[in-house]
Amino acid sequence: MASGVFVTGTDTGIGKTWTSLGLIAAFQRRGERVVGMKPIAAGCEATAEGLRNDDAVHLQQAGSVPVAYETVNPYAFVPPVSPHVAAARAGVAIDLTRIVSVYGQLANQADRVVVEGVGGWHAPLGEAITVAELARALGLPVVMVVGLRLGCLNHALLTARAIRDDGLELAGWVANELSPEMEAAAQNIRYLRDHIDAPLLGIVPYMGSPQGKRIAANLDVDSLAAVEG
Repeated sequence: MASGVFVTGTDTGIGKTWTSLGLIAAFQRRGERVVGMKPIAAGCEATAEGLRNDDAVHLQQAGSVPVAYETVNPYAFVPPVSPHVAAARAGVAIDLTRIVSVYGQLANQADRVVVEGVGGWHAPLGEAITVAELARALGLPVVMVVGLRLGCLNHALLTARAIRDDGLELAGWVANELSPEMEAAAQNIRYLRDHIDAPLLGIVPYMGSPQGKRIAANLDVDSLAAVEG
């Protein structure tokens, strides 16, 4: 079975997908066979092949081995709303056991699986489950993406504490510049380095057109390579 990492974020829209693509490319640079997974995606489009989510398609295409879309993204929903709302509208109950089973299929085909969460750490997936329960069911070490913007210090520290309180390992975090004009970005990063008990894996500069290999150049995954999950 492959090792894996679970990518979460301080909010939605803060760069989880691009960071996941960067991690895939960084592990590939180490000679590993890597595949990506986005277990749950809302905001999908209907195609001749079925529902497709752009982020999940990017992860599928970045993988070292060809895998079916349905294994990358087993739960796909059309409306771009919270996963629990999208699932309810579709009459679907998200089953963590199914996700763990599909993860196992991917893990048997690669050296490492990069799993991207949805929304933030406590985003609801149903009446009684959240992203935290998904990460716990997979049993993977967590990489936290911090979107650098006003309010990120509070969001990052709360998320880091929640990950640990939920009994999971925060294996590292990534600072993602959402805008080239954020004031005091360096001071914010320095504060988080001093107050998050996990390694800073890299600072991803603002990119008008992000690409996995460009992001990988800013990430140091050596500390993750030894983490088993």
